[in-house]
Amino acid sequence: MNDYKNKLMQLLKENEVIKFGDFTLSSGKKSNYYVDMKKAITEPEILSCVAHMITDEIKDSDIDKIAGPALGAVPIATATSLISGKPMLMIRKEKKSYGTSKQIEGELNCDDNVIIVEDVTTTGGSLLKAIDVIEDNGGKIVEAYVIVDRQEGAVDTFNERGIIFKPLIKIDEFKAFLDEN
Repeated sequence: MNDYKNKLMQLLKENEVIKFGDFTLSSGKKSNYYVDMKKAITEPEILSCVAHMITDEIKDSDIDKIAGPALGAVPIATATSLISGKPMLMIRKEKKSYGTSKQIEGELNCDDNVIIVEDVTTTGGSLLKAIDVIEDNGGKIVEAYVIVDRQEGAVDTFNERGIIFKPLIKIDEFKAFLDEN
Protein backbone atom coordinates (compact mmCIF):
# COMPACT_ATOMS: atom_id res chain seq x y z
CA MET A 1 0.00 0.00 0.00
CA ASN A 2 2.87 2.40 0.77
CA ASP A 3 4.07 2.51 -2.85
CA TYR A 4 0.54 3.22 -4.02
CA LYS A 5 0.05 5.79 -1.27
CA ASN A 6 3.19 7.71 -2.28
CA LYS A 7 2.16 7.47 -5.92
CA LEU A 8 -1.33 8.75 -5.10
CA MET A 9 0.04 11.71 -3.15
CA GLN A 10 2.40 12.51 -6.02
CA LEU A 11 -0.47 12.33 -8.52
CA LEU A 12 -2.68 14.56 -6.35
CA LYS A 13 0.20 17.05 -6.13
CA GLU A 14 0.97 16.98 -9.88
CA ASN A 15 -2.72 17.39 -10.77
CA GLU A 16 -3.15 20.21 -8.22
CA VAL A 17 -6.09 18.42 -6.63
CA ILE A 18 -5.48 19.99 -3.22
CA LYS A 19 -5.15 23.74 -3.41
CA PHE A 20 -4.10 26.08 -0.61
CA GLY A 21 -5.45 29.61 -0.09
CA ASP A 22 -8.75 31.06 1.16
CA PHE A 23 -11.82 29.04 0.21
CA THR A 24 -15.48 28.88 1.13
CA LEU A 25 -16.69 25.26 1.24
CA SER A 26 -20.14 24.05 0.19
CA SER A 27 -21.11 24.06 3.88
CA GLY A 28 -20.34 27.80 3.99
CA LYS A 29 -17.35 27.12 6.24
CA LYS A 30 -14.05 28.89 5.51
CA SER A 31 -10.94 26.79 4.87
CA ASN A 32 -7.30 27.42 3.98
CA TYR A 33 -7.34 24.53 1.50
CA TYR A 34 -9.70 23.02 -1.04
CA VAL A 35 -9.83 19.39 -2.16
CA ASP A 36 -10.92 19.37 -5.82
CA MET A 37 -11.68 15.65 -6.04
CA LYS A 38 -13.79 15.99 -9.18
CA LYS A 39 -10.50 16.83 -10.90
CA ALA A 40 -8.93 13.68 -9.43
CA ILE A 41 -11.73 11.24 -10.21
CA THR A 42 -11.70 12.17 -13.88
CA GLU A 43 -8.02 11.21 -14.23
CA PRO A 44 -7.49 7.53 -15.20
CA GLU A 45 -4.11 7.24 -13.50
CA ILE A 46 -5.48 8.51 -10.18
CA LEU A 47 -8.56 6.29 -10.42
CA SER A 48 -6.38 3.28 -11.20
CA CYS A 49 -4.12 3.97 -8.23
CA VAL A 50 -7.10 4.39 -5.88
CA ALA A 51 -8.79 1.22 -7.22
CA HIS A 52 -5.61 -0.80 -6.71
CA MET A 53 -5.20 0.52 -3.16
CA ILE A 54 -8.77 -0.42 -2.21
CA THR A 55 -8.58 -3.78 -4.00
CA ASP A 56 -5.38 -4.63 -2.10
CA GLU A 57 -7.21 -3.86 1.14
CA ILE A 58 -10.28 -6.01 0.38
CA LYS A 59 -8.77 -8.89 -1.58
CA ASP A 60 -8.79 -11.29 1.40
CA SER A 61 -12.15 -10.09 2.74
CA ASP A 62 -15.62 -11.48 2.19
CA ILE A 63 -16.89 -8.50 0.19
CA ASP A 64 -19.86 -8.90 -2.14
CA LYS A 65 -20.36 -5.37 -3.50
CA ILE A 66 -18.69 -2.00 -3.84
CA ALA A 67 -21.02 0.96 -3.38
CA GLY A 68 -20.56 4.58 -4.30
CA PRO A 69 -22.95 7.49 -3.76
CA ALA A 70 -23.65 9.70 -6.77
CA LEU A 71 -21.86 11.64 -8.17
CA GLY A 72 -18.29 11.76 -6.95
CA ALA A 73 -17.94 8.17 -5.77
CA VAL A 74 -19.36 6.46 -8.86
CA PRO A 75 -16.06 6.60 -10.82
CA ILE A 76 -14.21 5.28 -7.74
CA ALA A 77 -16.69 2.41 -7.31
CA THR A 78 -16.53 1.67 -11.05
CA ALA A 79 -12.72 1.57 -11.16
CA THR A 80 -12.56 -0.56 -8.01
CA SER A 81 -15.19 -2.91 -9.40
CA LEU A 82 -13.15 -3.35 -12.58
CA ILE A 83 -9.90 -4.06 -10.71
CA SER A 84 -11.40 -6.25 -7.97
CA GLY A 85 -13.97 -8.07 -10.09
CA LYS A 86 -16.67 -7.26 -7.49
CA PRO A 87 -20.05 -5.92 -8.66
CA MET A 88 -20.86 -2.32 -7.85
CA LEU A 89 -23.83 -0.37 -6.59
CA MET A 90 -24.65 3.26 -7.27
CA ILE A 91 -26.61 5.12 -4.62
CA ARG A 92 -28.77 8.00 -5.75
CA LYS A 93 -29.23 11.01 -3.50
CA GLU A 94 -32.96 10.32 -3.61
CA LYS A 95 -35.33 7.78 -5.14
CA LYS A 96 -36.17 8.16 -8.79
CA SER A 97 -39.60 9.65 -9.33
CA TYR A 98 -40.12 7.53 -12.46
CA GLY A 99 -39.63 3.99 -13.71
CA THR A 100 -38.63 1.59 -10.93
CA SER A 101 -38.25 4.37 -8.31
CA LYS A 102 -34.99 2.82 -7.13
CA GLN A 103 -32.47 4.61 -4.97
CA ILE A 104 -29.85 1.88 -5.51
CA GLU A 105 -28.75 0.87 -8.98
CA GLY A 106 -27.21 -2.59 -9.18
CA GLU A 107 -28.29 -5.73 -7.37
CA LEU A 108 -28.12 -5.58 -3.59
CA ASN A 109 -29.03 -8.88 -1.94
CA CYS A 110 -30.07 -9.17 1.67
CA ASP A 111 -26.98 -9.63 3.89
CA ASP A 112 -24.50 -8.67 1.13
CA ASN A 113 -21.22 -7.47 2.62
CA VAL A 114 -20.63 -4.04 1.11
CA ILE A 115 -17.78 -1.56 1.17
CA ILE A 116 -18.66 2.02 0.42
CA VAL A 117 -16.28 4.47 -1.25
CA GLU A 118 -16.18 8.26 -1.36
CA ASP A 119 -13.90 10.94 -2.78
CA VAL A 120 -13.52 13.26 0.22
CA THR A 121 -14.97 13.44 3.73
CA THR A 122 -15.21 16.24 6.24
CA THR A 123 -17.54 15.06 9.01
CA GLY A 124 -18.77 11.96 7.15
CA GLY A 125 -22.42 13.05 7.30
CA SER A 126 -23.19 12.76 3.59
CA LEU A 127 -21.60 9.32 3.39
CA LEU A 128 -23.73 8.17 6.34
CA LYS A 129 -26.86 8.97 4.32
CA ALA A 130 -25.68 6.57 1.60
CA ILE A 131 -24.77 3.97 4.25
CA ASP A 132 -28.31 4.24 5.65
CA VAL A 133 -29.74 3.53 2.19
CA ILE A 134 -27.62 0.36 1.86
CA GLU A 135 -28.49 -0.83 5.38
CA ASP A 136 -32.20 0.02 5.00
CA ASN A 137 -32.20 -2.23 1.92
CA GLY A 138 -30.61 -5.24 3.64
CA GLY A 139 -26.92 -4.71 2.95
CA LYS A 140 -24.18 -4.77 5.58
CA ILE A 141 -21.56 -2.03 5.39
CA VAL A 142 -18.23 -3.64 6.25
CA GLU A 143 -15.88 -0.69 5.68
CA ALA A 144 -15.89 2.85 4.32
CA TYR A 145 -13.03 4.06 2.12
CA VAL A 146 -12.35 7.67 1.23
CA ILE A 147 -9.56 9.08 -0.94
CA VAL A 148 -8.96 12.16 1.23
CA ASP A 149 -10.11 12.68 4.81
CA ARG A 150 -10.14 16.36 5.78
CA GLN A 151 -9.82 15.18 9.42
CA GLU A 152 -12.76 17.20 10.67
CA GLY A 153 -14.75 14.52 12.46
CA ALA A 154 -15.40 11.68 10.03
CA VAL A 155 -13.41 9.17 12.14
CA ASP A 156 -15.63 9.88 15.16
CA THR A 157 -18.79 9.74 13.05
CA PHE A 158 -17.94 6.27 11.75
CA ASN A 159 -16.68 5.00 15.13
CA GLU A 160 -20.04 5.97 16.67
CA ARG A 161 -21.77 3.80 14.05
CA GLY A 162 -19.29 0.93 14.45
CA ILE A 163 -18.09 1.26 10.84
CA ILE A 164 -14.42 0.78 9.98
CA PHE A 165 -13.25 3.98 8.28
CA LYS A 166 -10.19 3.77 6.03
CA PRO A 167 -8.99 7.01 4.46
CA LEU A 168 -6.37 6.42 1.77
CA ILE A 169 -4.83 9.80 2.63
CA LYS A 170 -5.38 12.12 5.58
CA ILE A 171 -4.93 15.83 4.89
CA ASP A 172 -2.11 16.00 7.48
CA GLU A 173 -0.23 13.26 5.60
CA PHE A 174 -0.61 15.18 2.35
CA LYS A 175 0.66 18.41 3.93
CA ALA A 176 3.69 16.53 5.34
CA PHE A 177 4.29 14.99 1.89
CA LEU A 178 4.28 18.46 0.32
CA ASP A 179 6.74 19.73 2.93
CA GLU A 180 9.12 16.85 2.14
CA ASN A 181 8.77 17.08 -1.65
